[in-house]
Amino acid sequence: MRPFLFLIFFFISLSANADLVKPTLVEISVYTNGTYKVEVRASIEALLTGINSKFKNTKESPNAQVYDDLRVLEKLQLAVEFNKFHQQFTQIVKLKFDDKIIPLTITLVDIPEPGYTKVPRISIITLSGNIDRKVKNISWYYPAAFADNAVRVRQVDTQAEKWHWSNWQWLRKDTWSKPFDLTEVFHQQSTWSVVKDYTRAGFDHILPKGLDHILFILGIFLLSIKLRPLLWQVTMFTVAHSITLSLAMLNIINIPSYIVEPLIALSIAFIAFENIVTKEIKPSRLVVVFIFGLLHGMGFASMLADFGMPKNSFATALISFNVGVELGQLTIIALAFISIGYWFRNKSWYRNIIVIPASLLIGLVGLYWTYDRIVF
Repeated sequence: MRPFLFLIFFFISLSANADLVKPTLVEISVYTNGTYKVEVRASIEALLTGINSKFKNTKESPNAQVYDDLRVLEKLQLAVEFNKFHQQFTQIVKLKFDDKIIPLTITLVDIPEPGYTKVPRISIITLSGNIDRKVKNISWYYPAAFADNAVRVRQVDTQAEKWHWSNWQWLRKDTWSKPFDLTEVFHQQSTWSVVKDYTRAGFDHILPKGLDHILFILGIFLLSIKLRPLLWQVTMFTVAHSITLSLAMLNIINIPSYIVEPLIALSIAFIAFENIVTKEIKPSRLVVVFIFGLLHGMGFASMLADFGMPKNSFATALISFNVGVELGQLTIIALAFISIGYWFRNKSWYRNIIVIPASLLIGLVGLYWTYDRIVF
């Protein structure tokens, strides 16, 4: 019992007022007219406060309050603050033509208005300059002190109006990218590499980053730890989020995050409080889990959309991401069963001592998140 309750308290303590740190996305365009452009999509607020990928959420940083203060600034006010950081930024990030590191210059900074502050504001920092047509490959360096980053390269034939994108390189350590070949930029990523990268991304989005999804799965687990009803619930959730994830990635549906995120939080509260007022799984429970699964699929899509999808392996990447999500969910259920279900499921006091208190905690967190995401 104690390990399970500790697990819930741990996730609650991590997630109260928490905002996840998103990786930086970098797109480098190289033009046959002898110019290049680097677009860095990042949170300027995080850059200015040193909040990087080592923090599971921004509240862990000693500069969390400064970060929150920057998030509400108007675009021109934030631009003034970032202007003081220009020189440091261009000295730390690096671009290499063949084996030569070149000086970088910021030519444009596009900062959106604050908007929905519970979602990190992503600004676009543009660096541009000239490149010799004899350069055969380029490499990119973005320090881990700033954030994890994903980078890809586009080669543009300006006369023929043709271009080709490379695949993404996901850089999670403080290291240079592998060289991008400018003579053959777009080459198909191996199937195994796609499966490995996107399965890992799906799993990471559940464990350890998907705190709201974790609490939802724990809420599903608590009502009945018998195998058959548990599998029915997980199946409904899986089918539902797979549908909306696929539709969102195909650009068939698109619901703004300021609608999706509060509803996901409300789904956590609903499932948890239902555990308190009912003792068994009814057909209506499966319908509710399915509907909420549709919402969670939109949440999964927002993360996957940040990294894009490989054009020639779209289906493989989408399926692999779903597999990673399912592995994450099954891991949560397995941990919950090992820590409490196996030992206490047949005890007469199981519902009163474990199910009701744990569901109450999860429900209150869900309500708080709902309020927090609507207000801010």
